Amino acid sequence: MIEIKNLKKEYCDDSVVTTALDGVSFTIKEGEFVAIMGPSGSGKSTLMHILGFLDRPSSGIYKFENQGIGELSDDELAFIRNKRMGFVFQFFNLLPRTKVLDNVKLPLIYAQMPEQEKVEKTKEAIAAVDLSHRITHYPNQLSGGEQQRVAVARAIVNNPSVIFADEPTGNLDSRSGQKIMEILQYLNDKGHTIILVTHEQYTSEMAKRIIKLRDGQIISDETVSHRRVAKDGLLK
Repeated sequence: MIEIKNLKKEYCDDSVVTTALDGVSFTIKEGEFVAIMGPSGSGKSTLMHILGFLDRPSSGIYKFENQGIGELSDDELAFIRNKRMGFVFQFFNLLPRTKVLDNVKLPLIYAQMPEQEKVEKTKEAIAAVDLSHRITHYPNQLSGGEQQRVAVARAIVNNPSVIFADEPTGNLDSRSGQKIMEILQYLNDKGHTIILVTHEQYTSEMAKRIIKLRDGQIISDETVSHRRVAKDGLLK
């Protein structure tokens, strides 16, 4: 699904060059659950933004589903991002004056389908995160964990091939955070590819593979030998 070779990202400010990624290479197959770890400044967020078409590399090769992204325009990247990718961020990014149903339906605005089909797909996504009973509520009527579950529902409403989760538990208490991880594990079991950015070791161990970065380079890439499983908001 994803192939990157010798990926580099540099930022220039007043002739000062800062290297965020320095020759990163790996592949991610369809159906994997990969955690990207590293301390602040390691390059993990930069890598996430490039993988999710939110930024472009300075050099190197990035292929998504066998398509080189360097060959695509910004509009073409935006189209693929909307159709093939879902995003969950640390901050929920919900519209405050919009009910749960319409927050989740947002990615379907430009979809070529009847309105009733959009509503049905939206309700299915909300049911998948166990929030059907909150469908007419506004974000300020929900707990932090519930708001993040709305964000997950919005990320999956288009049935994306890959879900990017950037510190999705960072603003949550441990039980709510583990509930989010339970949902991500469930989605992975259903065939979604999950790419998780986290600085928490115990969260990364709920993935199946951990890539660790330091100073813009990969220092390890290993399969999780003793995977943690989240269930009912608890680790099992």
